[in-house]
Amino acid sequence: MGRARDAGSAIRTAVVGHVEWTSIARVARVPERGEVVHADVVWEGPAGGGAVAAVQMAALAGRTTFFTALGDDAAARRTEDILGRLGVRVVAATRTEATRGAVSLVDDTGERTTTTLGPRLQPSLDDALPWSDLAHCDVVHFVAGAPEVLKQARQARVLTATLRELATVAASGIRVDALAGSAADPAERYDPALLDTAPGLVVRTEGRQGGTYLEAGGAAGRYRAAPAPGPEVDSYGMGDTFAAALAHALGRTDLPAQALAAAAGHAARCAATRGPYHLP
Repeated sequence: MGRARDAGSAIRTAVVGHVEWTSIARVARVPERGEVVHADVVWEGPAGGGAVAAVQMAALAGRTTFFTALGDDAAARRTEDILGRLGVRVVAATRTEATRGAVSLVDDTGERTTTTLGPRLQPSLDDALPWSDLAHCDVVHFVAGAPEVLKQARQARVLTATLRELATVAASGIRVDALAGSAADPAERYDPALLDTAPGLVVRTEGRQGGTYLEAGGAAGRYRAAPAPGPEVDSYGMGDTFAAALAHALGRTDLPAQALAAAAGHAARCAATRGPYHLP
């Protein structure tokens, strides 16, 4: 996984991805076609895979840098303010499009169903962002961006990515140290035939059932889910929290079994939290 980390030094981290200004609403059940139901907004803030992972990474490492793209609007300014107060250094390109929004419905089982509003804004290597900083990172977690951005991120000692970006990983032609995604999401299906080189670790999460892992050397198995520290509130953000915690653990040179256990614990804590994280 690249150069060794200096003993005793802090973990240097970054996340590359997108933001969705998200409203999470509570419903008894997801409405059927043509039905009108009442919902109460229970959480609102910057979310989406990139923002959630950045908040988690900052909580674990003390700080992180988040490479993203935002519109020139109120949602962007609120995003930078909230994430900044949570230890996230936001470096964002400005787009003419509005910052992407999302509405997520959480039912009585805690499961979430999300609708995004507008195009996904993601960073490009053409953006005047401090891309050279990635070369100094112990770990970079990739959630959204062009293949050229992923190649730039490969300069980090450890590079992880979401399985939702498998096509981007394939187009880049580079090897990532870990891929993680949901076994229940068709958009996060793992197809090894698409890649020139197998990742060091592939993880597919299965919620309360834990999940499976496959190492490049052929070792495969299951890991256990961790118990939530309190009543489970909703599942929003669990997958991205798991992926960020996995990346952080690999960045501090944990073995895969240790990294999976750490990631499962953080995902369980997310399940007991309203929304993906506590707002400052």
